[in-house]
Amino acid sequence: MGRIGETDLADRLAPSGRGALLVQLSFGLLITGLAIGLRAVIDAIAPAAGPFSLGFPAVLIATLFGRWQAGLLTGALTLLYSWYFILPEQHSFLLKSPDDMGRLVLATINYAAVLLIAELFRRAVRRATQERDRELAERDLFLAEFDHRVKNNFTLVAALLDMQRRRTKDAETQEALSSALTRVESIARAHRHLYRGGAASPGDVDMAVYLEELSAALAEALFLRGAITLDCVCDHAALPRDRAVSIGLIVNELVTNAAKHAFAGRESGRIEIRFETAAPGWLLSVRDDGVGLPAEPKPRKDGGLGQKLVDGFVRQARGTAITETGAQGTKVTVALEA
Repeated sequence: MGRIGETDLADRLAPSGRGALLVQLSFGLLITGLAIGLRAVIDAIAPAAGPFSLGFPAVLIATLFGRWQAGLLTGALTLLYSWYFILPEQHSFLLKSPDDMGRLVLATINYAAVLLIAELFRRAVRRATQERDRELAERDLFLAEFDHRVKNNFTLVAALLDMQRRRTKDAETQEALSSALTRVESIARAHRHLYRGGAASPGDVDMAVYLEELSAALAEALFLRGAITLDCVCDHAALPRDRAVSIGLIVNELVTNAAKHAFAGRESGRIEIRFETAAPGWLLSVRDDGVGLPAEPKPRKDGGLGQKLVDGFVRQARGTAITETGAQGTKVTVALEA
């Protein structure tokens, strides 16, 4: 029964229902034994003080955790114990005075009241827990359906972009569609990680797993095999989905840009992605050992769209970017707030 049986011993120890009564009675005997043992300690200090007082918490505990059957058994046994061993005329069920009879009757009524209240409370909690579990099950079903539909939508969009890219003969259009396709796939990959449950809490993405998978996909998409390599070194960190998507898109743009422009006239090279914890936040860096950026960049055919996208994604990820370039290559570092 999941969470319902966390405090109900019969549910925990006899989930099928068989043996539930045995569990209840055993628990009732256990609580009775503990109450009698504590009573013996008290009698050694203050004999006959509060003969029925320990019965109330014993009945309450037995009922809450072992149902009314355990509470009834505990109440009856502790009542009989107090009657026989503590009241005047000890070791006898004879009542010495009408006051003793009144005390016994009052204790019986109070025990019954405690048992009734505890059982009603236990059942109310059980119903509330069942309702909560039902709502959680419905929510999980809804999320699974939503996840399935979103995956299908991402797949459809990616397929349409890929089909259009294959049909067009214009090189610039093919390049633009390829960039759009990798961006869609980056967002879809973050979505998949969101529902894998590997992060610390629901709604978070494990950045190490996400970025390693993203780098593998980029290496395959950009043909970074052999001569040009793409390495990824990441610390594990759980970030909200929206920030993870923004970081993934930053990596996508920077790696794509490096693959296209950093190794002009060269057949070999290396691109490295690093994501590491740096109190109070994180550092993301993409470095290549290419030719570096020119002192006066040439006008880009896309009007600098890639750089504009990087700047926008950095802001969305709550970070600041620094670019370092030289003869040894280019490094873009993004400092991310906690």
